[in-house]
Amino acid sequence: MSYNVENLFDYKHDSLKNDYEFLPEATRHWNYRKYKKKLDDVARVIMAVGEWRLPALVALCEVENDTVLQALTRYSALREADYRYIMTDSPDERGIDVALLYQRHLFKPLTQQSIPIRSPKSHSRPTRDILHVSGLLLNLDTLDVLVCHFPSRSGGAKESEPYRLLAAQQVRNAVDSLFRTRLRAQILVMGDFNDYPRNKSIQEVLCAQLPPEQHLPDERTLYHLLARKATTVRHFGSYKYQGEWGLLDHILVSGSLLQPDAPCCTNEADAHVFRPPFLLTEDRKYGGEQPFRTYYGMKYQGGYSDHLPVWAEFRLLY
Repeated sequence: MSYNVENLFDYKHDSLKNDYEFLPEATRHWNYRKYKKKLDDVARVIMAVGEWRLPALVALCEVENDTVLQALTRYSALREADYRYIMTDSPDERGIDVALLYQRHLFKPLTQQSIPIRSPKSHSRPTRDILHVSGLLLNLDTLDVLVCHFPSRSGGAKESEPYRLLAAQQVRNAVDSLFRTRLRAQILVMGDFNDYPRNKSIQEVLCAQLPPEQHLPDERTLYHLLARKATTVRHFGSYKYQGEWGLLDHILVSGSLLQPDAPCCTNEADAHVFRPPFLLTEDRKYGGEQPFRTYYGMKYQGGYSDHLPVWAEFRLLY
């Protein structure tokens, strides 16, 4: 599962970060009550995605620090799930990072790495690192998981695109390195790419392709589990911008995970955007529905997030 949780901040100031808007005395009036509700809301979504079968792996974007992840895994409704977590400590000015929650009995981390992304210009704001975790599955095969939150589109999609291309290139470099060093690389890339399936970062840099329908996938190619639905299913997406649904949150897998006889495998029919009624609200401006957000501008809505989660089901033989 991958979920951009829309600013999961605590309500205390971190002296090294620009988190002033999420303090009790700030314009948003962020406080303990709202923070506690946000934790329980995120926990509710994670529990609901698999119809009460908890996801083995959860990629989270826009989490502030270790404090919020400890509270989410130990003091929210998730406390009985016994999740552990790994997160980055990025130079992002606001202090937001990416994290991976994992169930210890299903995934055993072996190594972890934060991959930094250099700024395209000297005045560009620093962005989130990419999290790379290698771990053992129950069958003792290695799974490499990369969690991404690419630079935003603020300032314009075209103007900010070079930054996302650099981020995508770092992911591509890591993937190519794994293809060279692993005998049979099993790679899972998840997160908020702030780009759509047809954008350059995904099509040209990551070279993520549609899963083949007539022949077996290439083990050393990345495939996009949701891209076909994004082009063929009406109103399909994880994010709504100016009345249009689009897919900013992605799940990419190496071809080795699409082999139907592989010990660990999935397919695009088992990948979805999670959109239950409680995550949606009426779109009064453009019609239809939109994600039920925590904030709409500076106004507190009490919702979940401005993104919907994406998820995929894997079969593991062991």
